Amino acid sequence: MTVLEVLQATTAYLKKHNVENSRLNAEHLMAHALGRKRIELYLDFERELTETELGPLRELVKRRSEGEPLQHLLGTVEFCELTFLCDKRAMVPRPETEQLVELVESRIENRESRIVDVGTGSGVIAISLAAKFPEAKILAVDVSDDALALAQENAAMLNLKDRVQFVKSRLLENVEGAFDLIVANLPYVSTQDRHTLSREVLHDPEVALFAGKRGDELVRELIDQAPTRLHPGGLLALEIGLGQSETLLSALAEKNYRDICSKKDYNGVTRFIFARYG
Repeated sequence: MTVLEVLQATTAYLKKHNVENSRLNAEHLMAHALGRKRIELYLDFERELTETELGPLRELVKRRSEGEPLQHLLGTVEFCELTFLCDKRAMVPRPETEQLVELVESRIENRESRIVDVGTGSGVIAISLAAKFPEAKILAVDVSDDALALAQENAAMLNLKDRVQFVKSRLLENVEGAFDLIVANLPYVSTQDRHTLSREVLHDPEVALFAGKRGDELVRELIDQAPTRLHPGGLLALEIGLGQSETLLSALAEKNYRDICSKKDYNGVTRFIFARYG
């Protein structure tokens, strides 16, 4: 079979197994299996594929059809114009979190800011900010040893390991000092909503997904902790779950935060909250 024929057959197979964006997935998997770039497939449509080339591709396609995330199969993910390692040790970064980074960047007034990324996961927020603000002092914390190991591998791969400090901590418990910015994409899914999640999302570590019965427990706890860890006028930036904005905005007001505002993501969902303290 030619490259084009295999691509078409793979697309049909993935579509039959309810994989969204089947053609795009097929292109990524084929390019990865062949060690080529996606664009190069279009220049090679008529080439016959050997059995040696087809074997690894079949295995990848089978795993993708069973719900394993594309990013896990490729081993990498693009985030804020950088390429990060991606595997089952941490949550697959979402496009919404890229938007959080963009919104945070526009609010950083001092390029030498002291920043902490709480619940760093694979490190995408902290490392992306380190790349944008070379003078900033950045700390990344997570409760998971696996996630921290992956984040450190990403920092090393991107030649930013000297720019980000990594600490194991549940929220801010093991963190010292005060910060100009506390940014967090914490677990915000209710344990009662497990049945609503896609099979791809369920490949993420549970510790990165579920916060408790309400879903906003960890975010609320961070809201309580943050005032003593923010410099006067420091910014708290949060990514939150669907339907959580109203109660969390009230919680911030009750704790005497100021300049409280929310922002919608590209899908029109209220996904981000910002507030200053002191």
